[in-house]
Amino acid sequence: MTCIFCETHDVLFENDTAKCFFDHYPVSKGHLLIVPKRHEANFFELSSQEKHDMDELLEHSKTYLDEHEHPDAYNVGINVGKAAGQTVFHCHVHLIPRYTNDVENPIGGVRGVIPQKQHYQSK
Repeated sequence: MTCIFCETHDVLFENDTAKCFFDHYPVSKGHLLIVPKRHEANFFELSSQEKHDMDELLEHSKTYLDEHEHPDAYNVGINVGKAAGQTVFHCHVHLIPRYTNDVENPIGGVRGVIPQKQHYQSK
C-alpha cells in the first residue's frame, strides 16, 4: 500500500528528517502539512530528533506564511489515531492560517472537533 505523504510532493521546505508542503485539501489559504520523512503514523512514536526537526519546520513555515499570506492567527493540530480523525496514517502536523471572520464564531478553536464542546465560554 502506498502512502501519499511518502510519495514525492512539491516540498516547500525540508531538513534532515522532515518536510513541509501545502495540504491538497486546504482548510484555508496557505494550509501546510509538516511530516516526518520516515513513515510513522503515531506522533508519540517519533524520535526526539524527528520532533525537533518538525518543530523547526513549523516555525519556518509560520514565518513564511506571515510574510506571504498575512494571516491573523493560526491553528496547529495533530490527529493521532482513527478515533481522533486521522485519515492518513503517516504522522502530520497541520499549520492552518486563520483569518478574521473566516468563521462566524472561532471561540474554542480546536475544541470544535467535538462541536457541542467548542463554545464552552457561552455556558
